[in-house]
Amino acid sequence: MTEDDLTRLLEKLDLRQKVRLLTGSTTWRTAAEPDIGLREMVMSDGPAGVRGEAWDERDQSVLLPSASALAASWDTDLVGRLGGLLAAEARRKGVQIVLAPTLNLHRSPLGGRHFECFSEDPLLTGLIGAALIRGVQTNGVSAAAKHYVANDSEQERLTVDVRVPERVLREVYLAPFEAAVAAGVRLVMAGYNGVNGATMSANPLLREPLKSEWGFDGVVVSDWGAVRSTLDTSRAGLDLVMPGPQGPWGEALVRAVREGALPESVVDDKVRRLLRLAHRAGALGPARPAPVTLQRPSEVRQLLRKTVAAGAVLLANRGVLPLDPAALRSVAVIGEHATRPRTQGGGSAGVFPHAVVSPLDGIRAALRGRALVVHAPGPALESRHPPLDTDSCRDPRSGAPGVLLRVLDAYGGELYAEHRLSGAQLEPTLVRGAHTVEISALLRPTTSGEWTFSVAGFGRMSLTVDGQTLVEGAYPRETDDPAVVHVKPPRQYGHIDLAADRDVLVVARRELAPDTGRATVVTAAPPSPDRATALAEAAAAAGAADAAVVVVGTTEGTESEGHDRTSLQLGAGQDELVSAVLAANPDAVVVVNSGSPVTMPWRNRAGAVLLVWFPGQEAGSGLADVLFGRAEPGGRLPTTWPARLSDAPVSRTRPTAGVLAYDEGLHLGYRAWLRARRRPAYWFGHGLGYTTWEYRELDAPAVVVGDAGFTVRVRVRNTGTRHGREVVQVYLARTDSVVERPARWLAGFAAVEAAPGEVVTATVTVPARALQHWSARDGGGWRTETGEFQLLVGRSAGELPLGTALYAEPPRSHSGGDGAVTAAGQAEDGP
Repeated sequence: MTEDDLTRLLEKLDLRQKVRLLTGSTTWRTAAEPDIGLREMVMSDGPAGVRGEAWDERDQSVLLPSASALAASWDTDLVGRLGGLLAAEARRKGVQIVLAPTLNLHRSPLGGRHFECFSEDPLLTGLIGAALIRGVQTNGVSAAAKHYVANDSEQERLTVDVRVPERVLREVYLAPFEAAVAAGVRLVMAGYNGVNGATMSANPLLREPLKSEWGFDGVVVSDWGAVRSTLDTSRAGLDLVMPGPQGPWGEALVRAVREGALPESVVDDKVRRLLRLAHRAGALGPARPAPVTLQRPSEVRQLLRKTVAAGAVLLANRGVLPLDPAALRSVAVIGEHATRPRTQGGGSAGVFPHAVVSPLDGIRAALRGRALVVHAPGPALESRHPPLDTDSCRDPRSGAPGVLLRVLDAYGGELYAEHRLSGAQLEPTLVRGAHTVEISALLRPTTSGEWTFSVAGFGRMSLTVDGQTLVEGAYPRETDDPAVVHVKPPRQYGHIDLAADRDVLVVARRELAPDTGRATVVTAAPPSPDRATALAEAAAAAGAADAAVVVVGTTEGTESEGHDRTSLQLGAGQDELVSAVLAANPDAVVVVNSGSPVTMPWRNRAGAVLLVWFPGQEAGSGLADVLFGRAEPGGRLPTTWPARLSDAPVSRTRPTAGVLAYDEGLHLGYRAWLRARRRPAYWFGHGLGYTTWEYRELDAPAVVVGDAGFTVRVRVRNTGTRHGREVVQVYLARTDSVVERPARWLAGFAAVEAAPGEVVTATVTVPARALQHWSARDGGGWRTETGEFQLLVGRSAGELPLGTALYAEPPRSHSGGDGAVTAAGQAEDGP
């Protein structure tokens, strides 16, 4: 369909029809217009899986490892394949638009949504994000890059005004989005936050550089519920308000055009973009069946299993890994995370996976028939209160595993009832006259003692167990954050002594009220075992076994959308557990199950430390492959890990009087560590394999042209005894610059594989932008400073054994504002 065709379709619509298209028709759908053959388009969250339109535990999804795990692979081909898998899932669920990837940066280690973002580095984030976008869109589904821009933490996220200089925006925070546009992304989602005084839904950055300079011809969509006004947002570059059908545009926008406050041409541009997207998504014109390629479940599992290993980062190894299965008669697997791992982060991007392979399951499967595998849970995780589920509960009406969901009228009469599988009902079915949501279940306690129950929601709620009232009261909504209102409402707790193996009836009720959502969640947690006894049992199991694997990690209460962390400690006695295990078995392997940095005070005493992030549904299978040497841990850190929070040069996420100033400028992540001359626990780019490497020779041009990329070749030798993969990283530096620069910055990377003793060459392409800096002078533009740069090569930002100098000559082309700055020239604006 040509642009002329789009013009003809536009001309068929009156103003009210056009404006109606600019607000969603439902929470997840765009509006249709039969007069021009425009059908609805369905959106879904998608960073780690495609949930679809509903929060329904019966509608299950493939669950990928977290974004931080994907970036840790430093493997754009693999990420592209995973994008294709997301597209296949979207088509299976009737989804045309996947709201992914998240291109915000790991600015502070405290960021609550790190797991959903790729890296602290703009180049790595841009390359991995672009690979995922291409994978999604070449398979017939549209991707949305989010959250534009500088939406890097959760504190006051709906209103915070991020203050960041123009140069820093261009070189750091906008760079991944520029890469996404270059990759052809079809939607960009504006964040909740403000930047430099204007909320992103009405920010000039939507037009310049996004639509103007970069030539983005797709749709700018709001984050859900972010738009609260009419004129400023419609005059900016925002095109589509979500969700709908209510919203601040609608009739107010029609009036604004008719009263001359907004040119109709602005509305036409927004509608044109929406029609262009619909054409690309197959939702405009004659319906054509979208191909649904159902991948074999075994192929999907194998790809996800491979991804777990590819992103797993071996942080430390004292010759313990890989374990030899033939030499093992017994293995102790320790920790609650071993049986209930965190496979995904908390918040709006959650999905219901088909099945999860736990670390314990994966290890047992790998050693079946060879070794005895025992499990010791250790101390209970204080914040783990899981929703009622099919393992512990039965529907009191049918007796089937799960719960009974009922919707009642104002007099308690039943309007609707159905059997469900979980006590977490975020979108219970509503019918006319609905007044109260009720969740009930027969629970059979596994142990005697004081159990802890909770009900989550807003408004008047009650919770009874075995006829005893544990919660009763009215709990008003105190936040506008949609993730809290609709996904993770606050819990109200109660306690009761129960006897093992005697069924009790659990009944929770929540009255519905305007603007409070309808999410209702019921949880139950057994009595916590005695801490000292649990530690002693874990240590005894580790000491008696030939090998010990202890799995520790974060909880949903510490890593989730809606709030940042206040500490990097694992908490809940997990450090104490690791120390007890290491005292009993110094060769124990510690597996860290977190989406972002945690402190590890025991890291130098462990036999090995293996980071698996939030590994998705194939967690245990991929972990077992790495532990027993069937796969090499392929990951390299996409983010610098501190030994202590106080060491981190950039950590603040809490605004002051509503403002969060990015005072560090260009210097975040490893750049900040280098500037502060501090040594982290583990550098950006760090990761061990099961072999060793020698960096032998660097071949790079002595002279490069400022507006052209160049190629670096690095010869490395596998000096170990196993086949392996190495990620060769190239950095640039400039010590005598007339502009402020980071101490060094990532310029490119390439992975190579080699057999023992083999010498191979890594070919790294360095883009022209790596030599350029943004100048705000004379209307703004990219400049190349002529003179000498240092080229550094190695395996992390802190381990760079090879280096050489190269000279940058003036650019041959001065188009687009590009130009040259001489080392002797006048100093330009800093960050």
